[in-house]
Amino acid sequence: MTIPPHTSTQVPGSTAGITRRDALKATAATLSTLALTPVQSLMQAAEAANAGVTSASVFGAEFPRLDSLATGEWWLAMPPKQNPPPTMDVPRDQVVAFALYTHDHGVLKLTAQLYPLKPNESRDVRLELEQGGVWTMVATVPVTMPGWSAHFRMEGWDATKDVPYRVRHGEQALFSGRIRRDPLDQDIIVVANMSCNSSRTTGGRPEIVEHLLAHDPDLLFFAGDQTYRHTEHTAGWIEFGLQFRDVMRDRPTISIPDDHDVGHPNLWGENGKRSVAKDNSDGGYFYPVEYVNMVQRQQSWNLPDPVDPTPIERGISVYFTRLRVGGIDFAILEDRKFKSGPAGKIPKMGPRPDHINDPTYDPTTIDLPGLELLGQRQERFLASWAEDWQGADLKVVLSQTAFCGAVHMHGGRNSRLLADLDCNGWPQTPRRRAVEAIRRARAVHLCGDQHLAVVTKHGLDGFGDGPYSFTSPALVNTIYGRWWHPLDEKAGPNPVPGSPLPWTGDFLDGLGNKLSMLAYANPPDIANERQRADGYGIVRFSKSARTVTFECWPRFSDAKHGNVAQFPGWPITVPMDANDGRKPVAWLPELTFTGASSAVVQVINDTTGEMLYSVRVTGPRYQPPVFAPGTYTVKIGRDRPDAQHLADITATADAAAAGTRAIVL
Repeated sequence: MTIPPHTSTQVPGSTAGITRRDALKATAATLSTLALTPVQSLMQAAEAANAGVTSASVFGAEFPRLDSLATGEWWLAMPPKQNPPPTMDVPRDQVVAFALYTHDHGVLKLTAQLYPLKPNESRDVRLELEQGGVWTMVATVPVTMPGWSAHFRMEGWDATKDVPYRVRHGEQALFSGRIRRDPLDQDIIVVANMSCNSSRTTGGRPEIVEHLLAHDPDLLFFAGDQTYRHTEHTAGWIEFGLQFRDVMRDRPTISIPDDHDVGHPNLWGENGKRSVAKDNSDGGYFYPVEYVNMVQRQQSWNLPDPVDPTPIERGISVYFTRLRVGGIDFAILEDRKFKSGPAGKIPKMGPRPDHINDPTYDPTTIDLPGLELLGQRQERFLASWAEDWQGADLKVVLSQTAFCGAVHMHGGRNSRLLADLDCNGWPQTPRRRAVEAIRRARAVHLCGDQHLAVVTKHGLDGFGDGPYSFTSPALVNTIYGRWWHPLDEKAGPNPVPGSPLPWTGDFLDGLGNKLSMLAYANPPDIANERQRADGYGIVRFSKSARTVTFECWPRFSDAKHGNVAQFPGWPITVPMDANDGRKPVAWLPELTFTGASSAVVQVINDTTGEMLYSVRVTGPRYQPPVFAPGTYTVKIGRDRPDAQHLADITATADAAAAGTRAIVL
């Protein structure tokens, strides 16, 4: 890789931090208006110049203490006495706290998170890369405010090589790591699936990080609730970074914020409107736009550029996008941002607008027209993503929470809840559209949020006809326990053969959605730190076998002991093609390919216009199945279904009678 010349960039739409020259100008202005005693230093004058920058001036008078541990005269701020975050006032050679990055199709994006800087310190941050034993500074960017983050974007990135990097500030502060090459030549791609990192348990996470390093994942996925500091996100985010930086520093990282990251107990974003209800059940965001955008920038700016960057209401930014690692194509969604809030839209049928306990309620009565889940923009993204297989062998959808309510007990061992509208099982109609979109790509879904690890298979028209989903356990679960516990304490139809768990099989959730439970990790004792069923997930994709393996590891387990150390019921291996579980009733002609070792095949129902699926197939031949009689259109190509077009093909119940078609690519 040829290292580009030194550049200076600024994050579009952000407020860059002041430079040393700006600080000196501000100090000079202060000196001209203040009567200083001889003992006052330049530092004191600079602090005086900075005194007007307060939480209120950044986030508005309504929130005078928001992010106070990192805003204004932060060095004077008093942290909470109970479970305080790490100090923000560190030795100045340690002010670069950590970094996280991704790269996709020639674009590297790296975010460096700094501790708060003092008024007389430079606001410039430098990125250095090592090549042939020589370190070269390749970019300088200003610190972005609020939030003390620095963002580097480099085009023309050579993803075939490992490249050591250093982020530097001032003369001595640095954070180092390694930008990994894209592991396209690996057959097995490993993803760590994690969420819900309780801030009530302070300090490091050595019991998790040590074993993550042993698993050596190719990608880290943090699905949300990286911090529960609510109104002190910068301090909480730095706390999270210190806990996981030793595994983040040398591999791509996806971090997407969830409700607690932006200071909410629950979040129904409703396209960005202002929320005024304390529980947010009216929909929208409670805290100022500047705070929400700061959280998203700190956590998610390092992702590939948004596929549709238009902000939502009030200027709240979006980040939904795609990332390809090792031939696995990840669609990264924001499943809270557009979702409708329940208050004022459906009748209250429980202790809260989002909790239903009325045993007489009909789930169809809350599936109302006009309610949103992913929103039209993300639905369009998933439709186009399913068609585009450039650089992809298998596909995965990532989001904050599950598309079903796979929980019975909420908060307490005996606190049964019939339906929870915080999960993506509601609203049901847009939930169906989302699951159908995932199924069309034969993708698997990874998420977190629920504080209960489960593997489920979604159902739409029948049990098992949808994709698989793996909800990770909470990393550290001191906030809220959950349990899977059917009321009749019986397995459902079609239980998992030989499972050590008593309650697997087919069930309806409290919203009427079909799900097949494959495994769950109930906490034996939420009061015992070692029995809270917290931990992490490991997901292994085999490109040659076209399988996915879900692993679920307790927080205090030892990966060196092998699979017996996992939660009972894991590991689970399933074919990726089984993410479309519909049973074929007819067949189209067998396609024989020449000119390419794999092809993308798309099938469209001529009567309804529905795209049934768009998938990459391997090998010299493939016979497309269909799920109803009729005529169909088949589109074929190398990376997109755009090379050949077979129209008006009548499906036949006898696969052998369908014939063959030769396809030259």
